[in-house]
Amino acid sequence: MELIQRYFPELTETQLEQFQKLETLYQDWNLKINVVSRKDIDELYLRHVLHSLGIAKVQMFLPGSTILDVGTGGGFPGIPLAILFPESQFHLVDSIAKKIKVVDEVVAGLGLINVKTSHSRVEEIDGQFDFIVSRAVAAMPTFVHWVKGKIAKTQRHELKNGILYLKGGDLIEELQTYQTASIYNLSDIYAEDFFETKKVVHLPLKYRG
Repeated sequence: MELIQRYFPELTETQLEQFQKLETLYQDWNLKINVVSRKDIDELYLRHVLHSLGIAKVQMFLPGSTILDVGTGGGFPGIPLAILFPESQFHLVDSIAKKIKVVDEVVAGLGLINVKTSHSRVEEIDGQFDFIVSRAVAAMPTFVHWVKGKIAKTQRHELKNGILYLKGGDLIEELQTYQTASIYNLSDIYAEDFFETKKVVHLPLKYRG
């Protein structure tokens, strides 16, 4: 928790309580349905929560904005972002039912009212969103194909509507066809060694009707 407060010092009491509760909720649910590795559970705030919130260091979401989290797994990055941005709407999607069950229970345990979940493939999700977030569930060309047509037309943020993707390693080859992609090194934001190779990729996507 000290980690979260160090990088996000302006949290409200409610947000602090919700972030505090995350560890217990995930520990309890992980015993029943394993969605987070043991090592990661022990370092939940570093490897999952703070990593997820790296997106917020690149783009703060405005009230009323809509965000789709694709392949959310145990609820990352969607749940930490939903705590941080209570006035934005989040739709968390995963094709694996047991993962969405854990997400539903954590969302209920935190009392988050700005989160909707779907046990579904992203291609089956209707609607359009300001941003689509994810943690490296596929190579960028595959991911772009999955989310085609799901970007909202109206721009309201500093960054153009599109994908905000948490990735690691060397991305030059993967992103060579995307001239408009921007890469943000999380090592420039966070001092911890874990973030040395971690990045946020922003890829603006044009609206499609």
